[in-house]
Amino acid sequence: MSLSELDDDIIRSMSIGAVFSDYVGKITSLDFHRTDDFLITGSEDDSVRLYDIANAKLLKTTYHKTHGIDRVCYTHHPSALICSSKYNFESTGESLRYLSMYDNRCLRFFKGHKERVISISMSPINDCFMSGSLDHTARMWDLRVNVCQGIMHLRGRPTVAYDQQGLVFAAAMEGGAIKLFDSRSYDKGPFDTFFVGGDTAEVCDIKFSYDGKLMLLTTTHNNIYVLDAYGGEKNHLLVQILKLL
Repeated sequence: MSLSELDDDIIRSMSIGAVFSDYVGKITSLDFHRTDDFLITGSEDDSVRLYDIANAKLLKTTYHKTHGIDRVCYTHHPSALICSSKYNFESTGESLRYLSMYDNRCLRFFKGHKERVISISMSPINDCFMSGSLDHTARMWDLRVNVCQGIMHLRGRPTVAYDQQGLVFAAAMEGGAIKLFDSRSYDKGPFDTFFVGGDTAEVCDIKFSYDGKLMLLTTTHNNIYVLDAYGGEKNHLLVQILKLL
């Protein structure tokens, strides 16, 4: 089934395939590995959990009490992730960490953001990733070095996402504005801008379809939009999706 076929009736017809009941607290973020059947979650108890989704099995839990866990994002390796810090980043500047689940080790800190990081996106084609923060900046990074590779100043709550080819990224801003950038020349500005008309809620997350033609947005009003990635037209509005399940 493609994103273009997703509507309220399809959502209502979905059933639960597996339940992971090892943790009953709040999960702050989650991410699926691109190629393997693994899922990572970040939780309010400052833990990261690694699941085998093919066999519905919890594989490992690690705790990170010093800096906490907020957003999590898979890298290309199934045991490595990027996470944003919840504590102490104002004084240390260590707002992002590159973690190994294999030996529970921090491989690298990334300094730069002054406020909470609310969005992380890994490039599908190389070791670059992006982060968006409440300090109104989006930053470009390389896993191999801890120095910021680029910075953009954006209004509102900057939510960022690479497309599935790694050639384009989207940045959501205040007022429902979505800007598209060429990842190889983002310093030249966006090549397209469109608006999620009629909804002034902040965008929480963006995901591109595998063919790059559609994007899925979630908002702080619990709405999910399916948009044409080329022109921004709404294909579907899945109203208050959580209430349908």
